[in-house]
Amino acid sequence: MKPLSCWVAGIVILFTAQTSSAQPKTIVTFSVDNAGVDGMPTCLPLSVPEEFAKVTNVELFSKRGNRAWTGVGQLTAPSLVTEKIPPAAKGMIRRDLHFTYRSDWQGGVAVAELRMKPPDHAEFAWKSKPGEFAELSFDDVPMLRYVHKAYDNSSPAARDKTYKVFHHLYDPTGMRFITNGGDTNIPMPKNPKDNLYPHHRGLMYAFNSITFDGKEKCDTWHAKPGDTHQSHEGFLATEAGAVLGRHRVAVDWHGPKKQVFAKEEREMTVYKMGQRTLVEFASRLKTTGGLVKLQGDPQHAGFQFRAHNDVHEQKNDKLTYYLRPDGKGKLGDTRNWDPKKGGPVNLPWDAGSFMIGSIRYTVAYLNHPTNPGQSRWSERDYARFGCYFEYDLTEKNPLVVNYRVWLQDGEMTVDQVNELYKAFTQPPKVTIK
Repeated sequence: MKPLSCWVAGIVILFTAQTSSAQPKTIVTFSVDNAGVDGMPTCLPLSVPEEFAKVTNVELFSKRGNRAWTGVGQLTAPSLVTEKIPPAAKGMIRRDLHFTYRSDWQGGVAVAELRMKPPDHAEFAWKSKPGEFAELSFDDVPMLRYVHKAYDNSSPAARDKTYKVFHHLYDPTGMRFITNGGDTNIPMPKNPKDNLYPHHRGLMYAFNSITFDGKEKCDTWHAKPGDTHQSHEGFLATEAGAVLGRHRVAVDWHGPKKQVFAKEEREMTVYKMGQRTLVEFASRLKTTGGLVKLQGDPQHAGFQFRAHNDVHEQKNDKLTYYLRPDGKGKLGDTRNWDPKKGGPVNLPWDAGSFMIGSIRYTVAYLNHPTNPGQSRWSERDYARFGCYFEYDLTEKNPLVVNYRVWLQDGEMTVDQVNELYKAFTQPPKVTIK
């Protein structure tokens, strides 16, 4: 599978800058050869000496004629979708250079200068409450929370709180969750019956119709029957710098008897885009042995976004609308794929616009074309939407998916979401000089 969010370099850079030097060192020179989307993140896979393994932030310098610009870049370990690119030579390691695309760089040259920590740049940071959650902030403003309490079947209430892992998304101000958390919501509705469909939680990934070991069946969306659940098994990688925050976590998928039938690596990458948030979701799911058939329905399978229960509790359901590639829908109108009637399939993107209190938010959900099809889509007026597909998981065919989620206050246009989709699927071509 080709990397989805990074351009793959045809030429691999070799250099010998010393990390021990207090002076900036030029580590790579490149040009941007085609138009990208201004202000969107770009990734350049590199091979570097081992001494750069712990370097995070770098400065970028670009000059054309009498004009010059500086910016910040970040070196990270390869992501889940770029790690198949091998180092160029023995003694080299793989790192990815991340930076924000500038349209005025097109056809010019940008120079990455090594600084251990460029001054005057806010950064991402992770903090955790062991056994409960890990939270990502930018400049002390919370952006994302990973909820991963250990599975507890001592009571129905305890089980409901712990039968799946998921990611909460904060609003752009960091003041509140924009996503639903089921029984983990803070605060909870006064009347528990007002907590609509608590099995829909945040940014989550599961399937409600799974067959493994030939005849065993389970539903990891609702966590049934028996002890079916998803469990957090550890943090595989963590990144935080001036451009992005990322982590990769290990998640086991358990059947009715707690048996592990699949193992997942789930990766979330977060960018602070001014007063907006961009999240990239990537996942690789592997069978522990034998065929695993992943099926379901558009409402309870695949990668889904669920807005906070306040959309429903505040009776704002009918103020929700969906912006689609064919235009803006009516308030309260939804489209859902049906096995008999058909419906939306293989959409490049969908965007839900909903009200919490007096604020309208829009979330754009971007579906990369390399994801499996047929993708079948679902929308609800309480702002739960996304798509699923059917897939036969085997040892030779792990399941790799990649999506992006964009969050902002206010409304969006079709052209604006198309630009986000272009940035995701057609990143600018970068040539190493």
